[in-house]
Amino acid sequence: MDLSADLHRYLQASRESLLATLDGLSEYDVRRPMTPTATNLLGLVKHLAGIEFGYLGDCVGRPAPVTLPWVEDESVWDSADMWATAEQTRAELVTLYRRAWQHSDESIAELPLDAPASVEWWPEERRQTTFGSLLVRVVDETAHHAGHADILRELIDGRPGGDHDSAGDAGWWTRHLDRVQQAADRHREAGPVPGGSS
Repeated sequence: MDLSADLHRYLQASRESLLATLDGLSEYDVRRPMTPTATNLLGLVKHLAGIEFGYLGDCVGRPAPVTLPWVEDESVWDSADMWATAEQTRAELVTLYRRAWQHSDESIAELPLDAPASVEWWPEERRQTTFGSLLVRVVDETAHHAGHADILRELIDGRPGGDHDSAGDAGWWTRHLDRVQQAADRHREAGPVPGGSS
């Protein structure tokens, strides 16, 4: 098995899943913050474009072919990559993300997984790494944010993720929601568990 090709396949599936969550939504809905930390669909696209250009480009000696203003002016450290300004269009950010895919795909095709890499914004003692390690990191982060995007889309208009229909029909989902709610209701008055998640 070609591990690089396998990682690329998982990465592409998550990329496409993320962009699919934008389909059919208004400009407002792809931009509006859906959580107390302002997570939004178009911001996830913008963020992941920068992640790919950085980790799978700049860090492996293949600088991004475009300048990202929020990286250049360092506003990325103030979360400027996590939301779309009123002036940035959906088409512009989707095109940017697809350009990042192309650049990353060239890196995947050209570089072995053990190729040296350096992440200048990491602590010096762990800055030196490999392309393979960074590719795994990007696959993980993209899948992570694609999952966020599925949940945001469901909150916006009720459209579930891509595997929804394979689990059951509308009746099955109604029954499933009811049984999950009933199980939770038995603990409604219990309060928080001391010590956190254990």
